[in-house]
Amino acid sequence: MNHDSYDDLYIRGILNSVKTIAMVGVSANTSRPSYFAFKYLLERGYRMVSVNPGLAGQNLLGQPVYATLLDVPEPVDMVDVFRASQHALPIVAQALQMQPRPRVIWMQLGVRNDEAAELAEANGLKVVMNRCPKIEYGRLSSEISWMGVNSRTLSAKRAKPPVRGVQRMSLERVTMPGGVTRAADRVGRRGGE
Repeated sequence: MNHDSYDDLYIRGILNSVKTIAMVGVSANTSRPSYFAFKYLLERGYRMVSVNPGLAGQNLLGQPVYATLLDVPEPVDMVDVFRASQHALPIVAQALQMQPRPRVIWMQLGVRNDEAAELAEANGLKVVMNRCPKIEYGRLSSEISWMGVNSRTLSAKRAKPPVRGVQRMSLERVTMPGGVTRAADRVGRRGGE
């Protein structure tokens, strides 16, 4: 798989199918990006599992913190790697020891380890590198476009009303690549009439 670019359907498929996410390297420091991402995904209805040896035995946002992936007592659908790239390979090796195995390894922004990705994919896991699930969820659900950011997600349908909070939208939206729409396609076939 080409890990330089991901199709929106691939990312959306992962975010729609996973329910439990183990975040390795989550911080209790409220100004850290891992804390923001953890809290955001928890608020979007994902079951979040904290993995950080320095916080093991404590609670983070009401969730118990575990020292390693192998200490997590429940099945995990996705492992979110919030550690430096050189730590990704041992984390993937540990994830492969879990029973049952997670289905996805997701490496955060700035985290890329091709050897770890190859190992995960060789064992049937999906891999995403150098992306943030919080940002991707916001982009694909159109939440991020409320702030004036071009999410490349277009829809004539009104967004589903929030269940709780202000910005809680669905991932069930259509993504059109860079300016291509059915109307523009029709005009193009007619020669720009």
